[in-house]
Amino acid sequence: MAIPITIETLLNDNVVEWARIEFKEGWNPDAALKTISAFANDIDNWGGGYLVIGAREENGRVVRPVSGLEENQLDAIQKDILRCCKFLKPVYLPETQPVKIDGKWLLLVWCPGGYDRPYQCPKKPSVKNSEKVYCIRKMASTIEATDLDVKELLSLSHNVPFDDRMNPRAEIKDLKYPLLRNFLQNVESSLLKNSNGTDNLSVETIAADMHIANGPRECYKPLNVGLLFFNDNPEKFFPYCRIEVVNIPDETGQGMEERIFSGPIDEQLRSALSYLKNQVIAEKVFKVPYQAEAIRIKNYSYAALEEFVSNAVFHRSYQEYEPITIRIERDKIEITSVPGPDRSISDEDIRNYQMRARRYRNRRIGDFLKELHMVEGRNTGIPIAVKAIKANGSPLPTFLTDEDRTFFSVIMPIHPVFIDNTIITNKIPKNKTKKRRSRTEIKDLIMTILRDNDLSGAAIYSMLGYSGNPSKTFSECVEELMSDGKICYASGSKKPLNNILKRNKGRYKDKKVNKNS
Repeated sequence: MAIPITIETLLNDNVVEWARIEFKEGWNPDAALKTISAFANDIDNWGGGYLVIGAREENGRVVRPVSGLEENQLDAIQKDILRCCKFLKPVYLPETQPVKIDGKWLLLVWCPGGYDRPYQCPKKPSVKNSEKVYCIRKMASTIEATDLDVKELLSLSHNVPFDDRMNPRAEIKDLKYPLLRNFLQNVESSLLKNSNGTDNLSVETIAADMHIANGPRECYKPLNVGLLFFNDNPEKFFPYCRIEVVNIPDETGQGMEERIFSGPIDEQLRSALSYLKNQVIAEKVFKVPYQAEAIRIKNYSYAALEEFVSNAVFHRSYQEYEPITIRIERDKIEITSVPGPDRSISDEDIRNYQMRARRYRNRRIGDFLKELHMVEGRNTGIPIAVKAIKANGSPLPTFLTDEDRTFFSVIMPIHPVFIDNTIITNKIPKNKTKKRRSRTEIKDLIMTILRDNDLSGAAIYSMLGYSGNPSKTFSECVEELMSDGKICYASGSKKPLNNILKRNKGRYKDKKVNKNS
């Protein structure tokens, strides 16, 4: 059975969080079995993890090129994994696949969250009747579970996430091959090809490889996550599984426009975001005098809107028959989904935009969306959105929920400049007309400049705030000052604009030089 991600994507594309990957330079049954059982217990509902044998890490990153394994070791290690995993209670078998990278062989072990968790692991598989313990993942480490962690694991055994459950009303034929094929091509997976290198695998085989179906042979059923992504009409199984966008021009609702985006949830998300980007997002441009770059302001930050809508698709409940609604009003956009945030997130954290959920509601949906690069996970969505809103200069959003956390709404106010232009136009400096200097003023300023230094006529012209070649008026003022005996050539030359000028000795009241007058 193939693993639904390539080793290149795993190591290079940041699709899977590093906390879900562990590297082992060599095969150590005692350490590896604890890691496998920890991923299988999946205490944080991350979707398990990956064990890469034949590579070492340094400061949390794989060292390239990898050290690798000998080809003749691969079969022996896989047999030993099978032997050791029988020591787990209950038995758990991960998926293994030899892969090649940097010209070296690695053994990739995929450990999805187990349905029969929690799993106990012997402290030392090599020792007969070794004490059994529960192992879990914390940060990027495998540790033995505390008594409190064990209680949590036991409670999780009765709470398989809804997206990871079998759907008794569906059949394997409800998973559509074109959608499966398109997804696997987009993520560059090798699952489409069989051992002969052709792509004529059955839906049953692909579903088994992708872990989107389960059950005994006589009752093999799709999982909910498979129906949400790979059925043309998920609403057949999950009523109101859609995104509704309502454009309300005024408070009365007269002339409002409604659009419904249905189909596979990743297609819903793409279509809704495309509509918002092309039909809702607008930009105003303000030219600034003496500045090449104009001021550009959008009514809403698209990056923030993208994060909020994606989070709604990721975190909503597909057990409740309520759509995601996006309400567009004259001065704001409101995005609502059900239910609200986990109760572990306090009201104060919500007000401060510090929403960090320890456990995902839809771990498998998140895995598929991350492989499509539509979400990032790890509680990064809200900080990214707030940063984008600040960069656009828009007011910060408001998060709403009730005491029972039955809903969650994000209200994004429109940028104030789209209500009142003067907010920005009053801040743009006006183009002021310069006052023309008289001949007397120019001559007084020339004398003041020559008080401290002997300078050429061209240098004096530049110091007065003019550009280009000296004007006829300036040249005439220099000649008049020389005729009056107030200035002369320092070298006795007769070219006043190129040679150095200086003041003749005598009393003269200096004037203040102002380049802007």
